[in-house]
Parts: sequence; structure tokens; C-alpha cells
Amino acid sequence: MFLFIRKLDNFIISRLTFRSNRRFLDKIMIFSSYLGNGGAVWLLISAFLIAYEPYRIAGISVLLSLIVSSIVGEGIIKHYVKRIRPFKANSSINILITKPLSYSFPSGHTFSSFAAANMLHLYFNNLGIIFFILATMIAISRVYLCVHYTTDIIAGFILGITLSQILFTLINYIFIYCT
Repeated sequence: MFLFIRKLDNFIISRLTFRSNRRFLDKIMIFSSYLGNGGAVWLLISAFLIAYEPYRIAGISVLLSLIVSSIVGEGIIKHYVKRIRPFKANSSINILITKPLSYSFPSGHTFSSFAAANMLHLYFNNLGIIFFILATMIAISRVYLCVHYTTDIIAGFILGITLSQILFTLINYIFIYCT
């Protein structure tokens, strides 16, 4: 099973490395990836929500999801799994962004983006699709730019959704039963 997954990951990366006349798409993917750097777009949304009292809890929840996803993903899982990135596994891959220094699994951009997007969806159901589209663009950009394998993205998605559901439940429990 793992051999099949590895072959699928490598197949997808090999198809993405043939970049001929895709400059517009390259720019979109670089920009999408940039939005996820350090959770930038999610931090901006969180700060906006925290600044407006009726949405303060939602903003704090998004911020908390970013902090916990970074600790779990970047601080724990990546150092346990130690999966090298596609461009390091294949030196013929030329990437279009600054080479990330950390490990590949799971995608931190995807983990934090889906944790934040789902948290926002849980608070603002009617706007959820916008947040999920943004998180999906960030996730796809990471594979397109050859800094992650597809399975890194899938794991980041699952972890992000799961983490945000757990945090949302805990936050609501604290505010309903402890205040």
C-alpha cells in the first residue's frame, strides 16, 4: 500500500515539473502559497475579527487553531515523520519559491489553512465556502510548486479539519459550562 502511495505521489510531482508557458498559473500559485506563509491571511482575518467585539471569540478561536496546528504540525509531526520534500528527493526539480527548510509531512500551510477555514466555517456558516476555497488554493499551490507531495496535503486537510472541530467543541464547552 505504501509503495502505491509513494508511486502516486511521485507520478503527480513528475507531471507538475513540466512547466512550459504556464507563467500566469505560476503567479497564481506563488501568490496562493504566499497567503499561507506563517498563516498570513488567517492572521489578518483573525485580527479583524478580534478587533470587533461581537466576533472576538471567533477571532480568538481562529488564532488558537493556528497556534495549535503549528505546534502539532511543525513542532511535533514533521520531526517525527521526517519526510523529505519533493525537490530534495529529486534534484532536477526547480522550484519557483524560496526552498522551505522544514520537513514535508504534513503540509503546514494546509494544516493551518484548513484548521482556520473550518473554524471560520463553524462560526460563519454562510461564508464557509469562501474560506474553504481559499484553503484549497493554498493547499493545491504547495503541490503545484513541488514543495509537498499530495499525501502531505491530504494529511494537512484531515488534521486541520479534525483539530478545528476539537477546538471548537472545547471552546464552546468552556464558554457554555464554565462561564
